[in-house]
Amino acid sequence: MKAKFILPILCALPMAANAAIPYRVEQIKMPVADTPSGIDNEAYARTRRFYVGGMYNFAMWQNFTDDNDVSINGKNSSSFEGFAGLRIYDTFRMELNYLRMNAKWNDLSLTGDTFMLNAIWDARIDNIYRIFRSQMIVPYVGVGAGLSWNSADDGATLNKKISPVAAALAGISVEFSSIFALDFGYRYFYMFEPGVDTIEKLNPAAHQFRVGARVSF
Repeated sequence: MKAKFILPILCALPMAANAAIPYRVEQIKMPVADTPSGIDNEAYARTRRFYVGGMYNFAMWQNFTDDNDVSINGKNSSSFEGFAGLRIYDTFRMELNYLRMNAKWNDLSLTGDTFMLNAIWDARIDNIYRIFRSQMIVPYVGVGAGLSWNSADDGATLNKKISPVAAALAGISVEFSSIFALDFGYRYFYMFEPGVDTIEKLNPAAHQFRVGARVSF
């Protein structure tokens, strides 16, 4: 008779033992992905990564005298250009620029399809820009390099159809919003010798004044 009670008691012992052991709940922290704070160095670039625009270009071509004392006097000319850019940081952008070059002197004129890649640094004031997320007047400086496919007028011929070009630029952008800006700039433009047969070692150079608009998206 006693054996009838012993077996159920033995079966219940493991359950009672487990009930007596306290359980520990361990909190596991899951990794959280870092999210931009909105005040880092890509706060603006992240929302407006690309831009396009166009500019009017007024160029003052420089006088030149070759080794044989043959001189040409530079004239003023006008042209238009377009560009597309990539904003890498709020203060740095890369820009591809197309310029329809129109160089003039008293006895010579050159035209060219000129492509340049520009590196541009925007002078945003961090302690103001990071707080208010806007800066209406943004100065900038930059450098550029590229190639120009040229042709000559006024009876001159070119020994080289393609010439390297270089530029240094500076200006001010007036940003009316994060999307639209006006651009007022200066560029020193230099072309390596295009090989004009009427004057030796001509390296066309110009002071260029530019005004245009830019749309970011």
